[in-house]
Amino acid sequence: MDSAGQDISLGSPNRGLLSDSMTDVPVDAAAAAPAPAVEGLTEAEEEELRAELAKVEEEIVTLRQVLAAKERHCGELKRKLGLSALEGLKQNLSRSWHDVQVSNAYKKTQETLSQAGQKTSAALSTVGSAISRKLGDVRNSATFKSFEDRVGTIKSKVVGDRENGSDSPRSPTGSGDRPLPEHTPF
Repeated sequence: MDSAGQDISLGSPNRGLLSDSMTDVPVDAAAAAPAPAVEGLTEAEEEELRAELAKVEEEIVTLRQVLAAKERHCGELKRKLGLSALEGLKQNLSRSWHDVQVSNAYKKTQETLSQAGQKTSAALSTVGSAISRKLGDVRNSATFKSFEDRVGTIKSKVVGDRENGSDSPRSPTGSGDRPLPEHTPF
């Protein structure tokens, strides 16, 4: 029986239309020539093995033809359903990403990064608390209080004059005629 003319796809619309490229199996001239018999085999055993080899090779050719027909049929079904190669690629990428996410290496890496993030967050929180505490200490220091009082006094004089109707700024020392001292202690 000629395998190329057989209906091997069982319901395929392309039955009997198989690619000749799949049936052409290159044959090496050296492989086609009978090899010398292996020692320990009788002629009958050798013939039996050669017949089995021929049968297996024929099955391989048939399976390639069936596979080619199935692939064509699959492609036709995808085309009819409107599934493109891009959709297949999206599905493959999605499946691959899912496979990566469920892998042990990914889980371990995710866990490690999560722990590192928690430790970093805790360290930054500690640093922030220390900075707040130090700024509070500076604000409560005598030097800062003195500076704050002087700025408040200057502000009240400048803002107070504007509220009284005077648009010209006054001297920070309170008198417009006296110059500022060179070094004002805090």
